[in-house]
Amino acid sequence: MDEGRRLQRISRTAKDPVRLRRAIVVLMSAQGQAVKDITSLMQVSEDYVRDVIHAFNERGFDALDPKWSGGRPKTISDRVREHIRLIARTSPADWNIAAFSTWSLAKLATHLVERQVMPRISRETLRRILREGKVSWQATTTWKASNDPDFIAKMHRASWRCTTHRRPTDG
Repeated sequence: MDEGRRLQRISRTAKDPVRLRRAIVVLMSAQGQAVKDITSLMQVSEDYVRDVIHAFNERGFDALDPKWSGGRPKTISDRVREHIRLIARTSPADWNIAAFSTWSLAKLATHLVERQVMPRISRETLRRILREGKVSWQATTTWKASNDPDFIAKMHRASWRCTTHRRPTDG
């Protein structure tokens, strides 16, 4: 009787939908409902109903609480992750790549596949590996150089004008 009252209280007050669903399944079973009736009312499979009932019989009320796991296990070993971080800390020039001066995520991912460090890797996975290793990276930026031989001098003059000649303010 105490278990029944406790199950009813859980079914009325539970905030977690998994705990609520499991409590209702056990309560319906305790009231003599058949597995097929429970599955049609709760919109769950027969295996789910049986698993919940068996778990409750073995572990009691602890079986009602969901046991959340940490998600999918890592598929890239710690050794490979560190190797990726070491490559990311180097310059592309160290790998005889002259086309760009810094790594972008896309270029680093392509490089890792070409060097057979990884068969494939997404930019998001690469971003996470670098972030957890505290490796900063830059997106590649391109600059167009001028053909003007006086370009540097003109650039400095323009920069000087911007910093020294400010508009007067009121006041």
